[in-house]
Amino acid sequence: MIVKKIIKIESTTGNYHTVNKKSGAYGRYQIMPQTAKLYTKRLGINYSEWKLPSNQDRIFRAILKDNIQALKSNGIKITAFTIYGSHQQGAGGFNAIMKNKKLTKHIEINIRNNLPKKLRKIDDSKLAMVWKNYWEKELA
Repeated sequence: MIVKKIIKIESTTGNYHTVNKKSGAYGRYQIMPQTAKLYTKRLGINYSEWKLPSNQDRIFRAILKDNIQALKSNGIKITAFTIYGSHQQGAGGFNAIMKNKKLTKHIEINIRNNLPKKLRKIDDSKLAMVWKNYWEKELA
């Protein structure tokens, strides 16, 4: 159920060939090429073949496992929102958001780009809270 929610948000149709022209993320799970490079090496997949559907699935399962482990080790409850948040922002970025740490400009940009246009102009001081509230509601 959680994976289906992530797929619906990331690629809407579940298409293994969806490309985000803005970020470069690719496929059903919108995996960034840099992330794919790390995981293909770890999983023994030839990088030139990471876009194959079966390899996207393997990479996503490995990312999901790592994110769940990071959430647990940081004392964050496993929910659709927390799994999506760690997938979208990276485990470290999501932990910073959840622990109200000072956000890097990179994380702030990611958060803004991951909100509907009507919410993107929110003041920096409220950005993480608005992002959390929006996605918790969407993934409830």
